[in-house]
Amino acid sequence: MSLERIRRPNPELCKRNYRHPPHFGKMHLILHGSISPRFSVPFNPDFSTCGRCCSVQIEPIAGQITQYRLWLIDDRSPPSGTAKLDRSTPARRLAAAHVQHNRDQCNETQYILGVLLRGIKLRLLMELSGYSKRSYTMPSLKCILAVPLWASLASAAISSSEDSDAINISNDHLNFSVAKGTGSISKLSLDGQNLLGSGRGPYLDCHLDSGFWTPGKGATYKLLKGIDGNNNSYAGAVMSQQKESTGISLEQYWFLRDGETGMHVFTRAKYSNAQVPSGGDLGEMRQLFRPSESVWTHLSSSDDMYAPLPNTTGAPVVQDASWYVGGRKDDSYVKQMSDYFTKYMFSEEWRDQTVHGMFGDGSKSGDGLSYGAWLVMNTKDTYYNGPTHSDLTVDGIVYNYMISNHHGNGVPELVDGYDRTFGPQVYYFNKGAQGTSLQALRSDAMKLSTTDWTKFYDSIAQQVPNYVPSSGRGIVKATVSLPKGATRALAVLALSGSDFQDNDKDYKAYQYWADVSSSGSVTIPSVKAGTYRFTVYADGVFGQYEQDGVAVQAGSIATITASWAAESAGTEIWRIGTPDKSSGEFRHGNEKDATKPLQPRQYRLYWAVHDFVKDFPNGVKYHVGNSSNHDLNYVHWSVFGGKANYLRKDPYYTNVNNWTLTFDLTQDHITNKSQATFTVQLAGVKTSAGNNDNAAAGKAWNDLPYTVVVNGKQLETWVIPSRHSSSCAVRSAATCYTTGHKFTFPASNLKAEGNEFVLSIPARATAPEDAELPESVYLQYDAMRLEIK
Repeated sequence: MSLERIRRPNPELCKRNYRHPPHFGKMHLILHGSISPRFSVPFNPDFSTCGRCCSVQIEPIAGQITQYRLWLIDDRSPPSGTAKLDRSTPARRLAAAHVQHNRDQCNETQYILGVLLRGIKLRLLMELSGYSKRSYTMPSLKCILAVPLWASLASAAISSSEDSDAINISNDHLNFSVAKGTGSISKLSLDGQNLLGSGRGPYLDCHLDSGFWTPGKGATYKLLKGIDGNNNSYAGAVMSQQKESTGISLEQYWFLRDGETGMHVFTRAKYSNAQVPSGGDLGEMRQLFRPSESVWTHLSSSDDMYAPLPNTTGAPVVQDASWYVGGRKDDSYVKQMSDYFTKYMFSEEWRDQTVHGMFGDGSKSGDGLSYGAWLVMNTKDTYYNGPTHSDLTVDGIVYNYMISNHHGNGVPELVDGYDRTFGPQVYYFNKGAQGTSLQALRSDAMKLSTTDWTKFYDSIAQQVPNYVPSSGRGIVKATVSLPKGATRALAVLALSGSDFQDNDKDYKAYQYWADVSSSGSVTIPSVKAGTYRFTVYADGVFGQYEQDGVAVQAGSIATITASWAAESAGTEIWRIGTPDKSSGEFRHGNEKDATKPLQPRQYRLYWAVHDFVKDFPNGVKYHVGNSSNHDLNYVHWSVFGGKANYLRKDPYYTNVNNWTLTFDLTQDHITNKSQATFTVQLAGVKTSAGNNDNAAAGKAWNDLPYTVVVNGKQLETWVIPSRHSSSCAVRSAATCYTTGHKFTFPASNLKAEGNEFVLSIPARATAPEDAELPESVYLQYDAMRLEIK
């Protein structure tokens, strides 16, 4: 057994800086695996300045500790001077022995902490304290004695059991039970602290053409056990169920490894029915950690988006899953965040999303400690729709949305033979000392997003159908010549022959992305063998680079050399906005709400607080060269007000659907020129189809006509198809399904001065909504530009 020795403190420094002996916190000795019947650990605390009490705690990790004995030995004294404690205790019960010596006896003496046991595994926590149990703040690290000591042997075991009611799995910190009656985790604790209250989860549910389904009751359950490639023990629970005789079946997997406080989760969806080749759309599938009356006090979806949990009890509903909570003036959420709460406020784009969850500040925990519950997206290759996919993350529930049509995301059709496994992701639980911040626990969770679990996942690949082990993966390395002005470039691998937003068309498609460096290099590791489209897009550049047929072979490196020439239709005369697949640069987009301390970005807020009529009483009139992005709204409405607008309940129609752009040219711009191109890129568009790809029969404005009139001459109408529709701004998003169009027209339609473009969607264009949502169609601009050649 090898040990890292403790650095001895500086006694003179302690004497100079402290009138009282400091409290030295805790020193950890973690013992794993099979332990010899007797061992001893030497350590050299200087008790002449640093205290006289040594408190030792024993925490069994697994198995039955039948007997143990503690002694603290002065190596200059005979063994008869030892203090002893004999006690029997079951696993996971905490016992403590307090061994005290007088100050003279402790002076400058090497002590040996010994343990004599008959059992399997245990953990020791040694606490060195001063004359009293008071704690002292120490500004100098030189006097800290309590640094970790590690004695590492083989991995400790996972405890697991199964009976007719549940599968129970635990390690030395995390304990959970999967209830067979519901398919949900019904008990979950971290170091004895109940994290669920009366709630449940993580568990699985989905939405089919027939409605919502939560599998579990009447399902088949299985307990898995093993040792992974890192010699760590693990256990897993599997729930499997077929929905009646439909051919649709779901499986949920929960794995726990020794030494971790997170569950590795997978979900499998399968459809097998040759008699009915289509089982309809898999409209939604998600995992949910759903606590109730528990320790949680705050929500966190990203580094800059967090808030206290709001109280919506009895609050007026203003639209789907949205409430006016401003009546509670003393509520922390109202004081710090907003007078309105909608679950969509905490939506995030998948591009950079890695961690979201809930935080407990200690005010509701039994021990006063801070707690965190996080979904760590350590892999994203089995999701759909690429990096611009955005979805719900947390609202009092910590979600893992694997499939949904929120924000216009595409969803797969359950065709005969559909068989896909989603994951892994990790539901991670952590804690900190009293006063530990949300940011600290979130930062700890973030570290897991880059943890290499390859050996573990390879070890369970045979137990998780469809999971592709490392032996079935390769690497892609690319060098891309980027266009001038490109920033935040991203390389994407997705379904060959399709835009990455549409990769749900092939249920077997995987997806990957990585940032491209400023020099144009990018490496994408762990890519499933197959054929992909390679796409590169960047802020500041219209269009994107696409290359189909990129072959990736298992165990090999695929290399790509790409020269991306920015698309051009002549000389650029002007541009409005920044091509970045977002409407965030316009009014009420990314701008922060300075009226509240947490200053959320305005697009996240309940949309009706941004009153278009007050902001633009004369409509939108933008003059190129004089106006700014603030002079364009982040949404181009057809109608403002009416249904789901809590603040303006009567529809307003005047100067809403037509936007006017004006600009001047020089004669040189148009002399000897034949063609002009006006490019419109949209960050989102909502037709009456809402989030559904398939238009509702007979519903007005399923496909949305968009017109441009140039100096009184209307150009050919762009009809935006229903499959590009997304419920975007009203669900707190600045990026949804992105699309665009190029309007070409004779350059002779332009003149040197006083040019006018009128951009229009149909007036009074509304259609009934099943949910409590606004009925107006609308657009969200990404960027626009004019080119002439």
